[in-house]
Amino acid sequence: MSPDTPLPMLGGLTAAEFLRDVWQQKPLLIRGAFPDFQCPLDPDELAGLACEEGVEARLVEEHGTDGPWQVSHGPFDEAVFAELPERDWTLLVQAVDHYVPEVAELLEAFTFLPRWRLDDIMISYAPPGGSVGPHVDQYDVFLLQGRGQRRWQLGGKVGDDAPILDGIDLRILEHFGVSPEDDWVLEPGDMLYLPPAWAHHGISQSDDCLTLSVGFRAPSADEAITSFADYLGEQLPASRRYADAGMAPPEDPAELDDAAVARMRHLILDTLDDPAQLAQWFGRVMTQPKYADQLVPAEHPTDPGELVAALQEGEALVRSPGSRFAWRALDDDRATLFVDGDGLNCARPLALALATDAPLDESLLALPGADILLARLLDIGSLDWPEDFAEE
Repeated sequence: MSPDTPLPMLGGLTAAEFLRDVWQQKPLLIRGAFPDFQCPLDPDELAGLACEEGVEARLVEEHGTDGPWQVSHGPFDEAVFAELPERDWTLLVQAVDHYVPEVAELLEAFTFLPRWRLDDIMISYAPPGGSVGPHVDQYDVFLLQGRGQRRWQLGGKVGDDAPILDGIDLRILEHFGVSPEDDWVLEPGDMLYLPPAWAHHGISQSDDCLTLSVGFRAPSADEAITSFADYLGEQLPASRRYADAGMAPPEDPAELDDAAVARMRHLILDTLDDPAQLAQWFGRVMTQPKYADQLVPAEHPTDPGELVAALQEGEALVRSPGSRFAWRALDDDRATLFVDGDGLNCARPLALALATDAPLDESLLALPGADILLARLLDIGSLDWPEDFAEE
């Protein structure tokens, strides 16, 4: 799709206009972003997911038996939902796109953004009055109304020092001022984009309020620095150390002078300033799976010959739910394929095919090294056979 094509889901803006004028700068309300939208699952199905092992789910009760804004974590027993009051609570289920293919398909609407920036689709259910309180998120989010109505109130951008309520397991703002012009009720198919650090408060207005939150990955500076330093540290030789050849005699042997600090600074900055290593680290970090235990390694090593035979007989592989792929060119012929936190050197066309939505079928075998790479990705759990083939 051309970046100059107007997109209904962006209110008629082109991708280029949205990224230039809106992305990470200001909220945008889009009425009818998804016309005639039908939510891919209903409240009972969402509650069923929240009862399953391994699914991250939270229940927020504004007036809980243990106090205000009580938070409980799944998996839940079905009986829990029968005991809840008629209003003022919210069920939130993370990464629903990992479990429901129809929800995952919604991500295709967001390909005007880098695929590796996408985190997951969280879905929340609430009866009337359900809310998680006024708060901020430190990442971009698209809030798509799936069923029912939700009222959204915005309070502007807030700083890191904004006071929050003490003694609860939620980061609810202590002070929340609503802008009258930023107070809307969203209907199914309406969508609200919010940039990071924008205060917002969503309150269910109906009995069957489902909201889909498409969130994005944004490593913090402290996470990035620590992670990159650890990545480099695993590769640096022990001989790379602080050195002070040619220094002048110190006026005071106990003084840590400016020259010593400057030498240490140069050591650190020169070590960190490695664009090639930074790219390799960044690709690994941005493709780390949200839940590592979702990747199920093969019980036995894959025989590349048997894999080739299956593909030639018409079978096709599938990407595992929750797996993340990206690529970066090394030269005209080679690339690094980043998969679930790893980096694999391969033919550039092969990296492109695996990191997009191209079919994983016999056509890949024309690319050099495809059989070996596909076997490895099967072994680590990033790829899989369809269920009907795997059961044979």
